[in-house]
Amino acid sequence: MGKATGFLEIDRQDQKYLPAADRIRNYREFTLPLDDKDVAKQAARCMDCGIPYCHGPTGCPVNNQIPDWNDLVYQDDWEEATRNLHSTNNFPEFTGRICPAPCEEACTLNLENVPVTIKTIEQSIADKAWAMGWIKPEMPLVKTGRKVAVVGSGPAGMAAAQQLARAGHDVHVYEREPRAGGLLRYGIPDFKMEKHHIERRVRQMEAEGVTFHYNVNIGVTLSFADLKAGHDAVLMAAGAEAPRDPTLPGADLEGVHFAMPYLVQQNRRVAGEDVSREEPILATGKHIVVIGGGDTASDCVGTSFRQGAISVTQLDIRPRPPEREDKLAIWPYWPTKLRTSSSQAEGAEREFQAATLAVVGKKGRVTGVRVARVDEKRRPIEGTEFVIRADAVFIALGFTGPLKAGLVEQSGVDLDKRGNIAADDENYRTSQDKVFAAGDMRRGQSLVVWAIREGRQAARAIDEALMGTTTLPR
Repeated sequence: MGKATGFLEIDRQDQKYLPAADRIRNYREFTLPLDDKDVAKQAARCMDCGIPYCHGPTGCPVNNQIPDWNDLVYQDDWEEATRNLHSTNNFPEFTGRICPAPCEEACTLNLENVPVTIKTIEQSIADKAWAMGWIKPEMPLVKTGRKVAVVGSGPAGMAAAQQLARAGHDVHVYEREPRAGGLLRYGIPDFKMEKHHIERRVRQMEAEGVTFHYNVNIGVTLSFADLKAGHDAVLMAAGAEAPRDPTLPGADLEGVHFAMPYLVQQNRRVAGEDVSREEPILATGKHIVVIGGGDTASDCVGTSFRQGAISVTQLDIRPRPPEREDKLAIWPYWPTKLRTSSSQAEGAEREFQAATLAVVGKKGRVTGVRVARVDEKRRPIEGTEFVIRADAVFIALGFTGPLKAGLVEQSGVDLDKRGNIAADDENYRTSQDKVFAAGDMRRGQSLVVWAIREGRQAARAIDEALMGTTTLPR
């Protein structure tokens, strides 16, 4: 905890944003960090709450020791706070930026709607650690002589690779794209997390002995059989990329796209990668409709504004949630309540209880989206149909699991009822010998913090399987 009476004396103060009119002019991060003294004050608000739900499975999948590093920041021992934070989380600068912070929802002070600013403090510790040079490669004392392949360099793959390298294994990460990061790099826009944060971690991991192989698509450019034969263990951590397809009438019209091709292309463009061979997907000068109410839809909204969209309308089939939840009924679990993302606050129109019936168009190109209001069972209500003007439509309804062609099919692993790779969260073993799975490939579409947790736990399972024992934490 921080100061015993801090939560009574100090008001919650979170990071502020640049004005929307300024931030939509570029793709840079736009949060305004607090100075060290203000961060320490916020850490002082952490109270002696008896059972800190913030850092248990309810609030933090990686089990960050939140009260401990809050107290260390309050005591001005930032370096020890850095060590504590990294003991449970390989990449706190990632989660400090893009995690939705279930820890704050589980905070005892959230019963009064003023939780500790845990996410801000976490980011501040990580950023200060990099600035002060405290984050350095951690070399293994002994090499095991075992060789491990990690397929995919998203947060699960990166976390597993780093843990396995520190355990002394020869780790090789195989990435389909030209750079590491997975959806952290190619799915999440730079205005939420700039990619130099990933580059720093890649350099650290390379110094620790991890070898990255780029432009290698397992199951296409390199067979899974050859990969498996050349390694003592294989971890499949390539994410859940198959989009949920609503099979809308008119979805084949020009101007209708799934969210990920749109976001990936723009991230490549921002990074200076060559996108000249791709059909340009741009919102410039257009009326945009985004179908979906989640984070990916919000990323489409923010990207559209930065490309110069005239208007952006976001469709959500769910009813408009309450402004505040019933604390005593829900806390410390994640509540359903009205949340407005920074991208939505940049000027999006939001339509709730709106079912998309069809995409309409003329001469093969989209001109609008036909919508109807829905009842409590999400059935369209007769007589409520209307059309929203649209020059482009982005479908962002989540993902149904990993892509099956190539890697999954060649691996021969069993799938669960949802189409994810079947493996439990104890040993992470698949149905195939020496093949493991973690992250979204195993659990389905989820949060970056869950991916890091699974990568760390899978690394422990692999180390134990190879060596008979392990010192890696779960």
